[in-house]
Amino acid sequence: MTGKRVRPAEASHEQVAASLTSSVSVHYEDLLAPVYAWMMGGAEAAIARGREELAQAGLLDGRIRYAVDLGAGFGMHSIPLAQTGARILAIDSSALLLKELDAHASGAGIVLAQDDLRRFARHLHDRPDLVLCMGDTLAHLPDRSSVRKLVTTVAERLAPDGRFLVSFRDYSVTREGTDRFFSVRSDEQRLLTCFLEFGAETVRVHDMLHEFREGAWQMRVSAYRKLRLAPQWVEAQFEQCGLTVTTVVGPPGMVRFLGTRA
Repeated sequence: MTGKRVRPAEASHEQVAASLTSSVSVHYEDLLAPVYAWMMGGAEAAIARGREELAQAGLLDGRIRYAVDLGAGFGMHSIPLAQTGARILAIDSSALLLKELDAHASGAGIVLAQDDLRRFARHLHDRPDLVLCMGDTLAHLPDRSSVRKLVTTVAERLAPDGRFLVSFRDYSVTREGTDRFFSVRSDEQRLLTCFLEFGAETVRVHDMLHEFREGAWQMRVSAYRKLRLAPQWVEAQFEQCGLTVTTVVGPPGMVRFLGTRA
């Protein structure tokens, strides 16, 4: 029996975006979320580092009344802000990380929302004085149009003179050969290694976690895509939305922009 071969329908832009976002969430839930605080050097040390980062950006002066933390994780930045008296809306897709945030917050004024960060506006109760998108969270979005839309929405929702602080890793330069491999963190019980596979628009991140359990090393591997965001392109998105951009000093390889609504 012969017949016409039917070509599979191409996925829509929305379907592709949803699939990529889902893969990031699955990667975190299955591999990174349980060890995320450890990966960052421990929750206490990471929160102290988050406090220093916010101070460098001039955001711990007590003038922030209401802030939104997109991709809040276990509270590296939400908790230091809350300790200044600010009300915080902390959004993350990981229930486990939000549970850790709640445990570390010790009754601070932080409202938790488990959701896609692109839907943050539905959880707002006021115009925020500050929106954060720290770590490499911005690169987790499925495509550049999602980044553009997020920046636009944030700019529209900010209070007058409100600020938007983002950080992201600069993957605009392709790594080759052994430069694509690096150790994230290791101790006597765990070893987290990363391998980067560069494409034209994205970089595929392969995380390899070795854990010593029951007298033997066990390995788990997972991968997901990140956007290759050029600093000049991100800065242009801020400016097109009416945000005045200043660069904040960050660790090597990381870019931090602070956009202020006129």
